[in-house]
Amino acid sequence: MVDAQRLRRRLEQLSTYGRPAEGTFDSGVNRVAYSDADVAARAWLLDEMRGAGLRPRIDPAGNIFARWGAEGDRPPILFGSHIDSVPSGGNFDGDLGSLAALEVIQACQAAGITPRRPLEMVVWAHEESTAFGRGTAASRIVAGDLKASDLDQVWNGLRRADAIRKIGGDPARIENAVRSKGAWHSYLELHIEQGGTLDRASVPIGIVEGIVAIHRYDVEIVGFANHAGTTPMGERQDALVAASTLVLAVREMVTARQGRQVGTVGRLDVEPNSPNVVPGRVRLSVEFRDLSEATLTSLGEELRVRADRIARESRTAITATLATRNPSAPADAAVQGAIGRAADVAGLDTRRLPSGAGHDAQMMAALCPMGMIFVPSVGGISHSPKERTGWDDCARGAAVLLGAVMDLDQREDV
Repeated sequence: MVDAQRLRRRLEQLSTYGRPAEGTFDSGVNRVAYSDADVAARAWLLDEMRGAGLRPRIDPAGNIFARWGAEGDRPPILFGSHIDSVPSGGNFDGDLGSLAALEVIQACQAAGITPRRPLEMVVWAHEESTAFGRGTAASRIVAGDLKASDLDQVWNGLRRADAIRKIGGDPARIENAVRSKGAWHSYLELHIEQGGTLDRASVPIGIVEGIVAIHRYDVEIVGFANHAGTTPMGERQDALVAASTLVLAVREMVTARQGRQVGTVGRLDVEPNSPNVVPGRVRLSVEFRDLSEATLTSLGEELRVRADRIARESRTAITATLATRNPSAPADAAVQGAIGRAADVAGLDTRRLPSGAGHDAQMMAALCPMGMIFVPSVGGISHSPKERTGWDDCARGAAVLLGAVMDLDQREDV
């Protein structure tokens, strides 16, 4: 069985890397990928892995892998998560799955278990989208989503190739990080839910059905900037008024449909952004998420219809361009079954639900059967210093991860 106290101690120790000055565990963490705090945390975790008798390696993209158990040609079972954070983030997002992966291997060692196939833990290098504006960036490379120009991207004065080199990767050999389909038998990721479904229902384990698709649009609204004091209300071509109407339209479109789809306007740039000038230009983002690609396509079509109507009524010009499109990633039925059986053995109730957030598991679904285990997020809060998951729930999640790995190790039909 997993050592719950050791898991907690490690989570608390990891929280010190990127903690605000004079802060505590409750102050959260700022450990953005490639930061000095990230580098220090990775060094600490490498030492923890070596202390467990593992021989970790860093692939050319900066991901940390460590394999244990059976020798031979059988593809390993892969499991893990990430330890980079958003600015002013919490201490469970990614951290729990990464440290629970180490606990799984140590639990097998302590119990004298000899797996039929190798067990491999991974700590993905760059999951959050803060650095370089790219989420799941390092697992994306492993899945083959890589262009030579990606390494020349600059963020905060840092070239991406140099960032990868800073954490021990090798951008000159980046193609060697790409893995082929079937490289792993299966992939499991334990993660906090980051929403409130499990917490509200008092259900300890979520079995993820799939990770939602994301369609993100860049919208530009062009009106006419003019003097705020001398331009009559009826003569204005106010881009911000048009944008405000579109923001409300996005909410109406999404809530009018049955289903779990969501829509968000999370970025708004106003020009000239002066109190005495009628806004002449607004740029904003519209993001739709759902497991159904058809639903997202339909929402995108409706967005353009609404935008055309608002443009006519406000005497502005509105363009909506599909900027990014992340496909949905269904969780494998057999892996979901293994998670369910592990929870049953542990006497834990479960609920099946989608993941509204993106995860590295989404990239791994292109290479092998994938599954995710969710544990409750208190109040549904995440990406915040107030992010919490109960210590007992952390231990339960790690136990189900262990049980699911052992279940999958005995199966060929995955």
